[in-house]
Amino acid sequence: MKLLYFLADAFINTFGITRPTEKARRNAAFFILTLIVLTLLTASLAGVLIHAAMH
Repeated sequence: MKLLYFLADAFINTFGITRPTEKARRNAAFFILTLIVLTLLTASLAGVLIHAAMH
């Protein structure tokens, strides 16, 4: 959880967003986690499809 909170805080601080409540901070952390997981899954699937298409 600490890593997720760190990423959420970094995002919030980078874009100058008003400090959220603890619940909103937790929601932001899970939203960022979801985006990271979806990005990794999409990239992996694209890699597998490209590899399959070349063989």
